[in-house]
Amino acid sequence: MGAAMYKSAQDMNPPKLYTPRDAAKVLGISYPTLKQWIYKKHLKTVKTPGGHHRIPETEVDKYLGHVSDRVGPEKRRANFRRMSGRNQLIGRVVDLKVDGLIAQVTLSIGDQRITSIITADAVREMRLKVGQTAAAMIKSTEVMIVLP
Repeated sequence: MGAAMYKSAQDMNPPKLYTPRDAAKVLGISYPTLKQWIYKKHLKTVKTPGGHHRIPETEVDKYLGHVSDRVGPEKRRANFRRMSGRNQLIGRVVDLKVDGLIAQVTLSIGDQRITSIITADAVREMRLKVGQTAAAMIKSTEVMIVLP
């Protein structure tokens, strides 16, 4: 009875796995580039019983910010609303709480989290969902959530 009854939190909530094509799309890179990252062991994968690579969401999250660093600000901004703010941190929505007129949005950026309080209307307008890629735009004391 002992050890078999205890399961780790990871066993109960297995990580989301992406196909290489889906991971490339999320990261905004080409499929051949992502495959090279896998072959050069820059990106950790798990293999299916059929030998196909799958990329854990945690690995994809590690590269969300780094990919945007390689792309110039002009090209990166073309994917977002035109704004004067320069400090954009790209991450994944990991928590979303809506209560009345306000909402709390938490993004995972690399191994850190950033939380913003925005209106519930903004959450509905942007159709924000947990798991979605978004950017936090930081200006002075404000943090705004922007969809790509």
